[in-house]
Amino acid sequence: MPSRADITYFGAGPAALPTDVLETAAQALLDYQGTGLGIAEHSHRSELAAKIINEAKADLAAYLDFSPEQYEVLFMQGGGTGEFAASMYNLVGAWVARQHAAVQKELGTDDEAQVLAALRERVENGLKVDYIVTGSWSLKAYQEAQRLLGPEYVNLVCDARTINDGKFGKIPDESTWKLSKDAAYVYFCDNETVDGVEFPSFPKVLEPKEDGTGPIVVADMSSNILSRRIPVNNYSLLFFGAQKNLGSTGIAVAVLKKTFLPPNLSQPSPALLRKLALPIPPIVLQYEIIAKNNSLYNTLSIFDVYIAGQVLKKLLATFPNGVDGQQAVAEKKAELIYAALEAHPEAYKIVPDKSARSKMNICFRVIKGGDVDVAEKAFLKESTALNLTGLKGHRSVGGIRASNYNSIPLEGAEKLAKFIDEFAKA
Repeated sequence: MPSRADITYFGAGPAALPTDVLETAAQALLDYQGTGLGIAEHSHRSELAAKIINEAKADLAAYLDFSPEQYEVLFMQGGGTGEFAASMYNLVGAWVARQHAAVQKELGTDDEAQVLAALRERVENGLKVDYIVTGSWSLKAYQEAQRLLGPEYVNLVCDARTINDGKFGKIPDESTWKLSKDAAYVYFCDNETVDGVEFPSFPKVLEPKEDGTGPIVVADMSSNILSRRIPVNNYSLLFFGAQKNLGSTGIAVAVLKKTFLPPNLSQPSPALLRKLALPIPPIVLQYEIIAKNNSLYNTLSIFDVYIAGQVLKKLLATFPNGVDGQQAVAEKKAELIYAALEAHPEAYKIVPDKSARSKMNICFRVIKGGDVDVAEKAFLKESTALNLTGLKGHRSVGGIRASNYNSIPLEGAEKLAKFIDEFAKA
């Protein structure tokens, strides 16, 4: 049987974690810092737990280069899928709060009946949430918003399948996007794990204006967070599951602009939302509650936060220039793998268009010999024999997927590129 050191694991998530981080975490799980108790046994309300949370928050801000004075880091439960709901509840709530204040100011009265009537009209005629659908995960986010909020409030900005023969693999030109006027928010998935599609940069049409105004932008960065520099100040909300580049399955992270939190803004009351026929968020998905309690409103897995914190400390120690150093490595690894595939067009077909290829999830088909099923089975069998594992594509699309997360060393990418070349020539 192969040892851990022999394996290069390209699975899409949960992803591999650095061995030294796991070794440290294993000891912490048994006895944390000589306390006689494992980290998972300590109270989540202890000083020890608070220190772990606060250090992880500070290290994330340092690595991604954003201001903790402007953004709050929240450790959540429910994964990225839970954040589909949380982002909708909270940002629609924020829109309602702003409209409520505007109506009161315009009418010059606190008369509940008048204010409610005017607010209902604004909801019916003006509430929109925008979704840019470029792959399987943004499609699920769009569908969840429709299910929870109602399809009449959900605007499809674009569907990438319409420009790619019914399949995902391209990002529609921004000139074709149908953005709502003053949407409660605009959502996109920065990297589509299943389909291998990644936005090459922040969309120009969503950039803030010189005066700082502009769309309220939400992004799911579950599978490319920590891999490249991002203009955090362009976003109102980022969220991501931990299990790709940050840590272990069990927590999700939301990075929220503090203008959406008290004392700047408070969520509307459940009573008002009921009167407007709008959904009320579960309290564990309400950002202002989680922020007020430093992510400890309910029992948080401190062990998972600890692992994420150790990954961040390792990244900061490895790359003194923060995410820029990791980005250079990620780009080099992706270049190696894509170059190997492009060198053999008779054997491989890269799935997404070159303009939208992901550096994290490299999706391709093996067409050597004409029988794709046979060729891909052979590719997977032979790669596994070389300890290159986790390469099978998502069950919904098939094919091969090499997830080039931060835990993949340059040597691992070189080994895969070499195998891709040798398999094509054999």
